[in-house]
Amino acid sequence: MLREITLRTSRRSELVDITEAVRAVVRRSGIKSGICVLYCPHTTAALTVNENADPSVRVDINDHLSDLVPPSKNYRHLEGNADSHIKSVLVGPSLTLIVEDGDIVLGTWQGVFFCEFDGPRNRRVLVKLMEG
Repeated sequence: MLREITLRTSRRSELVDITEAVRAVVRRSGIKSGICVLYCPHTTAALTVNENADPSVRVDINDHLSDLVPPSKNYRHLEGNADSHIKSVLVGPSLTLIVEDGDIVLGTWQGVFFCEFDGPRNRRVLVKLMEG
């Protein structure tokens, strides 16, 4: 079954915690054991799993990605978001999570994040659940 999470980002570049939204989709599905695939259908955004206990980790990740791929450089792509495309390639468009006992399996400090690199925008995350 294919589901969708929608969100509105508030800054050009940010990591948005979508852990509870993913958990809600899994709970509503009724699946007790299986796989949850998350896919970001945007070329200037991405998905990741990382620490969710200390919000400064998100800021550090975002800041470091901006240092690695600065917004202003001599890019050939002239829309003004070439750095956003490159960051999305580095982080990646999808995640595969294990579902057990009706919930996604994460480490103690982990959360699921939508990585916005060209906001603010309305965004989607597609969720494919497979029982098994």
